[in-house]
Formats: sequence, C-alpha cells, structure tokens
Amino acid sequence: MKLIFNDKEIDLIECESFYRRLKGFMFTKNINIALLFDKCNSIHTFFMKKNIDVIMCDKDDNILYYYKNLGKNKVILPKKGVKKVFETPSEYFDIKIGKKIIIKK
Repeated sequence: MKLIFNDKEIDLIECESFYRRLKGFMFTKNINIALLFDKCNSIHTFFMKKNIDVIMCDKDDNILYYYKNLGKNKVILPKKGVKKVFETPSEYFDIKIGKKIIIKK
C-alpha cells in the first residue's frame, strides 16, 4: 500500500495485529515507511528513537489533526471524530488540516 498527499507518496503498512499495533515504531532507528492504525484515535511515542509526524483522519480520510515532529514520550489523547491514525517519518509530508489523504492499495 501507499500513502499519498500532494503527489508525494510513501510505503504504508497497516498495523492489524495486537503486537504490531502495540509496537508501531518503538525501538525503530530508521523510519522510512508510514504506519496505519485503523479504528484508532490516540497514540503514544514511548520508547521511540526518532521523532515522527502523526496524521489523524476521519472515516473518509479527511485530515482532522496533524502533529509535526512529535518527540518521544508523548501521548495524544483520544480525539473526537478520528477513525484512522497515520505515523510517518518526521516532516515527510507538508500536511494541511481539512485536506484529504489518499491510501492506494
């Protein structure tokens, strides 16, 4: 899968298992893909080695919240209306709230 915004794309992995959802990018030194957490509205960055960007979307992939260059040991509490969370390398996309992000399968 690919995650696309403004003609820029990155490989996307959907975190479906309990273990994969729990681990996310924890302990990862080289972040060069994006992760999708479906049916999710909050995240943490405990045990992260690198900063990430967090994109939170509704069920139609409209961007509701964007956290740029989020450091380790942070918690984003549940957000109303959020159904999907994407974690990407820090400052990979130039995200705009209210725009739509594209998932290409």
